[in-house]
Amino acid sequence: MAITLAPAALERVKGFLAADPSALGLRFGVRRTGCSGWGYAVDLARAEAPDDTVFEQDGVRIFVDADSLELVDGTEMDFQKQGLSEQFTFRNPKAAAECGCGESFTTDADKVA
Repeated sequence: MAITLAPAALERVKGFLAADPSALGLRFGVRRTGCSGWGYAVDLARAEAPDDTVFEQDGVRIFVDADSLELVDGTEMDFQKQGLSEQFTFRNPKAAAECGCGESFTTDADKVA
Protein backbone atom coordinates (compact mmCIF):
# COMPACT_ATOMS: atom_id res chain seq x y z
CA MET A 1 0.00 0.00 0.00
CA ALA A 2 1.32 3.41 -0.89
CA ILE A 3 0.49 6.86 -2.12
CA THR A 4 3.47 8.48 -3.83
CA LEU A 5 4.35 11.94 -5.04
CA ALA A 6 6.29 12.43 -8.27
CA PRO A 7 9.19 14.90 -7.90
CA ALA A 8 7.20 17.92 -9.18
CA ALA A 9 4.27 17.15 -6.84
CA LEU A 10 6.62 16.61 -3.92
CA GLU A 11 8.22 20.03 -4.44
CA ARG A 12 4.81 21.72 -4.83
CA VAL A 13 3.49 20.15 -1.62
CA LYS A 14 6.68 21.06 0.26
CA GLY A 15 6.10 24.65 -0.85
CA PHE A 16 2.53 24.62 0.49
CA LEU A 17 3.70 23.13 3.79
CA ALA A 18 6.52 25.66 4.15
CA ALA A 19 3.99 28.46 3.68
CA ASP A 20 1.72 26.99 6.38
CA PRO A 21 3.82 25.53 9.21
CA SER A 22 0.68 24.60 11.19
CA ALA A 23 -0.26 21.97 8.57
CA LEU A 24 0.64 18.38 9.45
CA GLY A 25 1.01 17.26 5.86
CA LEU A 26 -1.13 16.54 2.81
CA ARG A 27 -4.66 15.12 3.04
CA PHE A 28 -5.58 12.99 0.02
CA GLY A 29 -8.83 11.17 -0.62
CA VAL A 30 -11.97 11.00 -2.71
CA ARG A 31 -15.53 12.27 -2.61
CA ARG A 32 -18.61 11.48 -4.67
CA THR A 33 -18.71 14.00 -7.50
CA GLY A 34 -18.06 14.61 -11.15
CA CYS A 35 -19.33 12.93 -14.24
CA SER A 36 -17.55 9.65 -13.45
CA GLY A 37 -18.53 9.21 -9.80
CA TRP A 38 -15.40 9.84 -7.68
CA GLY A 39 -13.41 13.04 -7.49
CA TYR A 40 -10.02 13.51 -5.89
CA ALA A 41 -9.83 15.68 -2.77
CA VAL A 42 -6.47 17.26 -1.96
CA ASP A 43 -5.88 19.68 0.90
CA LEU A 44 -3.51 20.40 3.73
CA ALA A 45 -4.01 18.10 6.72
CA ARG A 46 -4.92 19.98 9.88
CA ALA A 47 -5.49 16.94 12.12
CA GLU A 48 -4.98 13.21 12.09
CA ALA A 49 -8.20 11.17 12.27
CA PRO A 50 -8.27 7.80 14.05
CA ASP A 51 -8.96 5.95 10.76
CA ASP A 52 -6.20 7.68 8.75
CA THR A 53 -3.39 5.77 7.15
CA VAL A 54 -0.30 7.96 7.02
CA PHE A 55 2.38 7.57 4.37
CA GLU A 56 5.62 9.51 4.45
CA GLN A 57 7.83 10.49 1.54
CA ASP A 58 10.93 12.66 1.90
CA GLY A 59 9.57 14.29 5.05
CA VAL A 60 6.06 14.89 3.67
CA ARG A 61 3.26 13.08 5.49
CA ILE A 62 0.25 12.02 3.38
CA PHE A 63 -2.98 11.36 5.29
CA VAL A 64 -5.63 9.11 3.69
CA ASP A 65 -8.95 8.27 5.36
CA ALA A 66 -10.04 4.61 5.51
CA ASP A 67 -12.97 5.04 3.10
CA SER A 68 -10.75 6.59 0.43
CA LEU A 69 -7.80 4.25 0.83
CA GLU A 70 -9.23 1.32 -1.13
CA LEU A 71 -10.02 3.68 -4.04
CA VAL A 72 -6.64 5.43 -4.18
CA ASP A 73 -4.17 2.82 -2.97
CA GLY A 74 -1.20 2.78 -5.33
CA THR A 75 -1.89 6.26 -6.76
CA GLU A 76 0.97 8.48 -7.86
CA MET A 77 0.26 12.19 -7.70
CA ASP A 78 2.12 14.51 -10.07
CA PHE A 79 2.06 18.27 -10.69
CA GLN A 80 2.01 19.70 -14.19
CA LYS A 81 2.28 23.18 -15.65
CA GLN A 82 1.12 23.93 -19.18
CA GLY A 83 1.16 27.57 -20.14
CA LEU A 84 -0.82 29.46 -17.51
CA SER A 85 -2.49 26.28 -16.23
CA GLU A 86 -1.20 24.32 -13.23
CA GLN A 87 -2.75 21.21 -11.71
CA PHE A 88 -2.17 18.03 -9.79
CA THR A 89 -2.62 14.90 -11.89
CA PHE A 90 -3.18 11.33 -10.72
CA ARG A 91 -2.10 7.90 -11.96
CA ASN A 92 -4.48 5.61 -10.10
CA PRO A 93 -4.31 1.85 -10.76
CA LYS A 94 -7.80 1.46 -9.24
CA ALA A 95 -9.40 3.76 -11.86
CA ALA A 96 -11.19 1.76 -14.54
CA ALA A 97 -12.26 4.89 -16.44
CA GLU A 98 -11.83 8.66 -16.13
CA CYS A 99 -13.82 11.61 -17.33
CA GLY A 100 -12.35 13.71 -20.11
CA CYS A 101 -10.95 16.32 -17.73
CA GLY A 102 -9.27 13.70 -15.51
CA GLU A 103 -10.83 15.05 -12.34
CA SER A 104 -13.17 12.14 -11.68
CA PHE A 105 -13.03 8.38 -12.14
CA THR A 106 -14.88 5.10 -11.74
CA THR A 107 -13.66 1.72 -10.55
CA ASP A 108 -14.58 -1.78 -11.70
CA ALA A 109 -16.73 -2.07 -8.54
CA ASP A 110 -18.71 1.02 -9.63
CA LYS A 111 -19.45 -0.58 -13.00
CA VAL A 112 -20.97 -3.66 -11.31
CA ALA A 113 -23.14 -1.61 -8.94
